[in-house]
Amino acid sequence: MLRRILGPLKGLRVFRFSVLAGLLLAGTVAAVAAQDIRFFRVGTGSTAGTYFPVGGIIASAISSPPGSRSCERGGSCGVPGLVAVAQSTRGSVDNVRQMRDGSLESGFSQSDVAFWAFNGQEIFKQEGAIANLRAIANLYPETIHLVVRFDAGIKTVADVKGKRISLDRKGSGTRLNALLVLQAFGLTEADVEGVALASGSAADALREAEIDGFFFTAGTPAAAVQELAEEALIDLVPIDGGATEGLLAGSPFFARQVLASGTYPGIGERETVSVGAQWLVAESVPEEIVYEITRSLWHPSTRQLLDKGHPKGAQIVLENALEGLGVPLHPGAERYYREAGVLE
Repeated sequence: MLRRILGPLKGLRVFRFSVLAGLLLAGTVAAVAAQDIRFFRVGTGSTAGTYFPVGGIIASAISSPPGSRSCERGGSCGVPGLVAVAQSTRGSVDNVRQMRDGSLESGFSQSDVAFWAFNGQEIFKQEGAIANLRAIANLYPETIHLVVRFDAGIKTVADVKGKRISLDRKGSGTRLNALLVLQAFGLTEADVEGVALASGSAADALREAEIDGFFFTAGTPAAAVQELAEEALIDLVPIDGGATEGLLAGSPFFARQVLASGTYPGIGERETVSVGAQWLVAESVPEEIVYEITRSLWHPSTRQLLDKGHPKGAQIVLENALEGLGVPLHPGAERYYREAGVLE
């Protein structure tokens, strides 16, 4: 009887020891794996804009968590052990400040904002230069949209005087661009009934006729504008004429852009201006990490993701990677471009 009782108990002790040993081993493996993982944040912008989806594609391309299938076997061709995350933010100004403060490892920024931040100019004059900014790549042109309700009676930039217009939130590149455009056309913020809404909220407010229009700097086609155009609610106001000449002369980071007819449903060709969307990184990120990230960005597998993932992806090409950079290259990125023959 005693043997029949102790037999199962002995087996139970062996089982419990095996489970405990397995848990300890799994914990050890997990701890080692955790040490091999490096998290890397990419600050983007509003979820209704272009930064966020493009950032998601790039984050996926450069990620290769422990245990992933190798690039040679059809798996990720990203940086071994890297887990990159696209983080929604308020946009360019917010991103460069978060990189200064250590809240982000990297982030997207308009070329004008990057230049002002690095040199402590314009809105950064009082807080001082953000000297730890470095560049990974110029990505694509960002179009300055002036989106208005079709029945608002706004045909030119000058017509926004006295209208209820969203200039976007403080801390966004769009707001800075909007104020420069107004200034070029002889207007100030006081000349409009200004509100401060993110692009998605601005689109909703326009849909409900709570505002007459909004400025929005984003790659085309921008989701928030696309949806309004599909509903036949909007028009795009040209940013052109003599006033634009002064804008371009005073702000060399702007470039002329012509939106082709049909870029947005029902809207014909429009002249406007654009700035470059650039991927910046904190100087403190190790050179080897940035080198591998840059290599992954321009890997052929990333090309496929960009081309299929977003209409703006096709414009992200190695040949334009160094165009109009507002800040110096990170040493890791510079090393890659020299090896690739893009930089002499």
